[in-house]
Amino acid sequence: MAKFMRNHPTEMRLSIVLISLCVSLSFASGSFFTLPNLTALLNNSAVNLIWAAGLLVVLIAGGIDISFAVAASIVQYLAVYVFSAIGGGNWLVGFLVAGGLGIGLGFINAILIHHFRIISIVVTISTFNAFFGLLMFFTSGKYLYNLPDWWTGRVVLFERQAADGTWAEITLPVAVMVAALAATWILIRHTTTGRQLYAFGDNPEGARRLGINIGLMQFIAFGWCGLMAGIGGLMQAHIVQEVVPNALIGRELDVLAAVVLGGARLGGGRGSVLGCLLGVLLIAVTQNGLNLLGISPFAFKMVVGAIILIAISTSNLNFAGVAASRHRKD
Repeated sequence: MAKFMRNHPTEMRLSIVLISLCVSLSFASGSFFTLPNLTALLNNSAVNLIWAAGLLVVLIAGGIDISFAVAASIVQYLAVYVFSAIGGGNWLVGFLVAGGLGIGLGFINAILIHHFRIISIVVTISTFNAFFGLLMFFTSGKYLYNLPDWWTGRVVLFERQAADGTWAEITLPVAVMVAALAATWILIRHTTTGRQLYAFGDNPEGARRLGINIGLMQFIAFGWCGLMAGIGGLMQAHIVQEVVPNALIGRELDVLAAVVLGGARLGGGRGSVLGCLLGVLLIAVTQNGLNLLGISPFAFKMVVGAIILIAISTSNLNFAGVAASRHRKD
C-alpha cells in the first residue's frame, strides 16, 4: 500500500476525495447508493471516458486537443450517410467507419501542428471553429432521426430489477468504454510507442536527439484522440438515438478538466489511465449528487471548480510518508 501511495500520489488523493464524496452523498440522499443510480452513473459516464482516453494520450505527448467533441459530431453526421450508401451496415462496420473518420480528423490536427510548427492549442481552437462552422453550414443544424436499426437498438449487457421496481442496466457503451481504456493502457504502458510518447511529452528536444520520430508521435497521439472521438460519437448517437450537430459542444472542457484533475500534466510527460478514470468519475459523481439533492445545475461548474481546487491542494500532503511511518510503527 505504501508503495502504491508513493508511486501514484495523484491517484491516491483522488481515490480519497472520491470515496469521501460517495460516503457523504450516501448519507445525504438515499437514492445514491442504489444499483439503478450507480449503473446509470456508469452508463452516462461512458462516452466521456472514451473521449478522456483519447485526450490522455495527447496530453502525455505534450499537446492539447479541444476539437474532439466537434470531431465526434462530424463523425456522427458523416457516418449516417456512409451507412445509407452501403445499405445499413452493422456494428463492425460502424466501428470501422467511425474510427476511420475520427482518425482522419485527428490527422488534420497533426498535419497542421507538425508541418506548420503551430502549437497544438492554437491549432485545435482553429479546427474547433472551422469544423463546427462547416458542420452547421452544410447541415443547417438539422437533426437526423432515421438511423439504422442496429445503431439505435439498445444492447443491454446486464439488467436487474431493484426492490422499488426500477431497473438497473449496463449497456453497450460501458463495454466499449472498458475496451477503450484497456487499449489506451496497453498503448501507453506496454509498448515502445507509449514510452516514446512519454519521453516526447516530457522533453521534446531530448526525444529528438534520441532519434524518436517527432512527427510520428504527433500523428499517433492526435490519431488516437480522433479514433476515440469517433467511437465516442458513435456511442453517443446510440444512446440518444439521434444525431444533433451541436449537442456535444461544450463537453470537451469537462473532459479536459477531468483528465487534468486525474494527473495528466498540461506540459506533457505525465498521466495514467487510472487517474483519468478517477477524474472523470469524480466529476460525474459530483453532478449526479447535485441532481439527486435537487441543487440547481448552474451550481455544477462552481462545485466542480471547488473540488478541483481541493484535490490539487491536497498535493501538499505526503500520503506515502504517512503510510511509511505507520508501517514502521507496526
